[in-house]
Amino acid sequence: MPRGDKSKYTDKQERKADHIAEGYEKRGVSDKEAERRAWATVNKDDGGGKKEGGSGRGEHTGHPAAHKGGRTGGKASADRPAAERSASAKKAAATRKRNEGHAHH
Repeated sequence: MPRGDKSKYTDKQERKADHIAEGYEKRGVSDKEAERRAWATVNKDDGGGKKEGGSGRGEHTGHPAAHKGGRTGGKASADRPAAERSASAKKAAATRKRNEGHAHH
């Protein structure tokens, strides 16, 4: 199977790649680059083609990057001591108060 051959990808993976490529093209990325990035994303999420044959893929991949959002959020702040968090909050409040006059609404 030559490099770049898409025969081992499922229909769903191909639809996913098309959808991702469209998004890149809308943002002004060239067709060729958009397609390259789209397939790279499918590979990252799914670990390559899912059809039988080849490198023993085809099993469920667990949690691809696209499904991890929001799970790790807040950890850095939770690891900081309360006094440090409180100081940050006070500083932010002071900044907001200072900038009250020039809101961007």
